[in-house]
Amino acid sequence: MKNKIIKILKIILKIHLYFLAITSFLVILYNFIPPLTTPMILYRKAFASYEVKKHRYIKLKNIPSYTKKMLIVSEDSKYYSHFGFDFDAIQRAFKKNQRSGKIKSGGSTITQQAARSIFLTTHRNFFRKYLEAWITLEMEVFMSKNRILELYFNYVEWGKGVFGIETASQKYFKKSASLLSREQSKAMITILANPIKYNPKNYSKSKTMRKRYKHINRWVN
Repeated sequence: MKNKIIKILKIILKIHLYFLAITSFLVILYNFIPPLTTPMILYRKAFASYEVKKHRYIKLKNIPSYTKKMLIVSEDSKYYSHFGFDFDAIQRAFKKNQRSGKIKSGGSTITQQAARSIFLTTHRNFFRKYLEAWITLEMEVFMSKNRILELYFNYVEWGKGVFGIETASQKYFKKSASLLSREQSKAMITILANPIKYNPKNYSKSKTMRKRYKHINRWVN
């Protein structure tokens, strides 16, 4: 029995090492070249009932500074000061979920969201969160904050079959993300909370979305 347990533990350790080796290699590689695709994009292409739009990439330097500030204000105010995890936000999310009786908030940082957008899927379970935590640490170790932010802007889901702010901007406003106005940027950042259900034209129907918009508007003029 003891030998079996040891054997199983060795197998688990080996799987972990392979996982860490592969993801670390990709994280380092993505410092220099953007991912050609992601598991989430492939998943949507295979199982979604809607078309996945052609992916468009934009450099961080070409995204308006106020758009970047809006994202940080709404998603991760401590982004440039933490090492991948905001434990205060996690604690607040835990209490919020307890009160509601279901998972409504995860307290994820921008790095965590980038990790799952690039390497995993949005399916909520503890195993995914575990893998996400490891990848988050790898990204913080091997990437600069600005590089993580650039990848986030380019690979998070921004609508049905829409990945990245440049793809979304072209779809919703027929222009590059580099030309987004402040009002358009506020709408774009607002819908990140639920991009499958809401878009820049209908988000005001939701009380939660209106609250997000007001929060962004309060901190970024």
